[in-house]
Amino acid sequence: MDNTSSLTEFLSLKPDLKYIFFGGKGGVGKTVIAGAFALHLAKKGKKVLLASTNPVHSLSSLLGVKLEGITQIEGIPGFSAYEIDTSQTINRMKNEISEKIMWFLKFADIPVRADDFVETAILNPAFEESAMFENMVDLIFEDRFEVYVFDTAPTANARRLLGMSKVYTLWVNKMLESRKEASSLRKMLSFRKKEEKDPLMEYLLSFQNRIQRAKHLLSNPDLTSFFFVTLPEALPIAVVRRFIEWFREFGIPVGGIIVNEVIDIPEDADISNFVLNRVRMQKEYLGQIHQEFRDVRAIVPLFEKEVRGIEMLERVSCSLFKNTNP
Repeated sequence: MDNTSSLTEFLSLKPDLKYIFFGGKGGVGKTVIAGAFALHLAKKGKKVLLASTNPVHSLSSLLGVKLEGITQIEGIPGFSAYEIDTSQTINRMKNEISEKIMWFLKFADIPVRADDFVETAILNPAFEESAMFENMVDLIFEDRFEVYVFDTAPTANARRLLGMSKVYTLWVNKMLESRKEASSLRKMLSFRKKEEKDPLMEYLLSFQNRIQRAKHLLSNPDLTSFFFVTLPEALPIAVVRRFIEWFREFGIPVGGIIVNEVIDIPEDADISNFVLNRVRMQKEYLGQIHQEFRDVRAIVPLFEKEVRGIEMLERVSCSLFKNTNP
């Protein structure tokens, strides 16, 4: 093997790995690979939760099971799946934001309705990702499972999702600094002898602790790994090239690359020119992937039919944990 090591070897070096994320360009098979990975661990006796953070969920279709909340997959002890629903979290966050803004306005003696501030906050494009991040962190902190496997949205969304811990940290620190300055000024200008309780400050400190804990877990290379899934094609490779260093620089441990849907047919086989050209093209891109990226963990073939149901997922799982020789 060249500069790569297999997924099996990687896991043997990471016995405490607990939070595994799969991302990549849309349409590269992230859900299938995440499902096959989770199935493998469950078959090894781990208590595993396969969770989707993609707003467009497809786990139900993959597993052939209607998922209602955290659902145990029949016939596979320790294997559960969950499609995270952000709607309830979004409503809860709206109420919380309204409450916090009211605290601030009251503390600052500003006689303004909070509604306009709340609408401005929830129209932020990152609001849904914030809700998804909150749900994901809740799952992690509940700690009901030995391993969490996350099927993420396309990479740009996954980047924002996992980057929330750093963004939140910067935001909370700035808010705390501003809050302390406001409290100090208020004391200087106030004639009240009794110091009032500041619920917003308490909330910010509590939130700071929560985010620091999440950031610690998600940046720990012994606990967390993000795997890029790609096809042996130009555009998916370009997405990996664009984002892989960002993930590393942002402190998110990268586990490696998984190449999916490789046509496994000898070039001298009696096949059409169309298929032969695809095989040759993929071979060139496989060489490029191995040359350009370190840590290619697995090469998964293109199967003769759609991967749906546990039986097909087991076939993918077997391929996923073979070696990575091109």
